[in-house]
Amino acid sequence: MSSIVLTIIILIIAFGICFLLVYRHYATLLDVAVKRAQKSEQLKAVFIENISRTLHSPLKSITDSCNTILEGKDEDLKPALVKKTLADIYVNLKETTDYVSQLHEMSKFEGITPSFTFIEVNLSELMASYRREAMNYTKPEVSVRVTTDLSPHCRAVLDTNLMHQLMMHLLTDAALHVTQGDIFIRYSCERRGLHVSISYTGMEHAELECDDIYSIIQKDEALKDAVKSPLFKQAICRAIVDMFGGEFYMDSEDNKKTVSSFWFPCKMVDVYKGI
Repeated sequence: MSSIVLTIIILIIAFGICFLLVYRHYATLLDVAVKRAQKSEQLKAVFIENISRTLHSPLKSITDSCNTILEGKDEDLKPALVKKTLADIYVNLKETTDYVSQLHEMSKFEGITPSFTFIEVNLSELMASYRREAMNYTKPEVSVRVTTDLSPHCRAVLDTNLMHQLMMHLLTDAALHVTQGDIFIRYSCERRGLHVSISYTGMEHAELECDDIYSIIQKDEALKDAVKSPLFKQAICRAIVDMFGGEFYMDSEDNKKTVSSFWFPCKMVDVYKGI
């Protein structure tokens, strides 16, 4: 009888310990989620304020230019003045369009509370589609080549939206720096995951070290920096790879060769089928 009581006591103690461990685990997760939500709200408030300031200047210039034409007397609106005013409107509209384009990129990135939609895709076909799209951004003397040691039947389970954003940021950045020669896309299976590198030789890559995405969007000139500097795209790429639980690297050598590479865990099937 005493052994039964002892067993019950041990089970109760074990249950209590398990309960406390589970409670602590979920309490920690809840605390992290709350802090992320608070950080998200702070970032949104700061970024919206920065956006308002950045967009105010070109939009005000457009309004003033339009008023110059609409409120001016016919005798004062000489063709040269009208042409100059329209040129100013065009410049400010182009600037505003660039800002809106960057906002669109930011809207696709949900770094605070990421949600994934994974589907199984053929890697050979996927990389070929990135190559075709990247060719739209390259100069006439530049080609984009894809190499791999994997089977053309190899399939991977990916979030294709985030993967597309990641690859096209890196490929358009490469196209910007290469004047002639090749941009190489290499992909392989490593450490039970997908490894991709994009390498090219071109103009020296001046900025390779970037802040995290959250630091960048809090800056006063976040939108302007995003348009003029590659750091914003690099920060998004790093953040996407971090979301996948992977690793992101960029390196530039003395011969102006730049390599961007990333790895993340990924289910892959038929890796070497038929080889």
